[in-house]
Amino acid sequence: MASDLEQISAHINEKIGNIKKILSLRSCGQEPNLKTVLNKIGDEIITVNELLNKLELEIQYQEQTNTSLKELCDSLEEDYKDMQHLKDNIPPHLPQVTPRTQNCVSASDLDSEEPVKVEEPACIKKPPKEVRNIKEMPFITSDEFNGIPAYMKCRLTYCQINDVIKEINKAVLGKYKILHQPKKSMSSVARNLYHRFIDEETKDTKGHHFIVEADIKEFTALKVDKRFHMILNILRHCRRLSEVRGGGLTRYVIT
Repeated sequence: MASDLEQISAHINEKIGNIKKILSLRSCGQEPNLKTVLNKIGDEIITVNELLNKLELEIQYQEQTNTSLKELCDSLEEDYKDMQHLKDNIPPHLPQVTPRTQNCVSASDLDSEEPVKVEEPACIKKPPKEVRNIKEMPFITSDEFNGIPAYMKCRLTYCQINDVIKEINKAVLGKYKILHQPKKSMSSVARNLYHRFIDEETKDTKGHHFIVEADIKEFTALKVDKRFHMILNILRHCRRLSEVRGGGLTRYVIT
């Protein structure tokens, strides 16, 4: 009980002290000498308040900038990891860059007094016979792979699809090398394959390169299974091949 009375007494005394301070300040405000001082203090308080508002806005801007920089740093770290992963996992089927030799004469050689001798080739090769181009299937790009529907891809990877393309090109190359080979130089096995290739041609495949499942088994180690046919569906979706059916045989035409 005594403690409660002491708290009430202290509270009342505090209020009385505040009232006395207000009355003294009020009386001070009535004096003309102090009015100018109080007005200056009021102006300075307004100026300080404006500076505090500007400082608060600057702090908010710096916090937003700091957050953006952290997000940018995280994004750069992810990009770096992706680039490092691509560097460490370059697909084996990408074409290798071969440096070209340039035959050029430097400026110092041209300025020399000795004339430049042009050596004629020892022998001029005869122009080669007409070379028949064998059409190959282009590899799937990363953008095309990303555009393949998920139900088609299942768990197939970018490299797995391009590995199958590589084997299909091997089968096409093996088949048409035999078709372009002179008959006199053919072995009995090659001659039998040649006749099969001719029998499989139709009016719809004329002028096009195509293979059948027997060619896959003949020239590659691929298994003609469910996974293989899933990849064929993807290649058909990406317009790498089309199918021509007839005579109980499916022909895969390179487009």
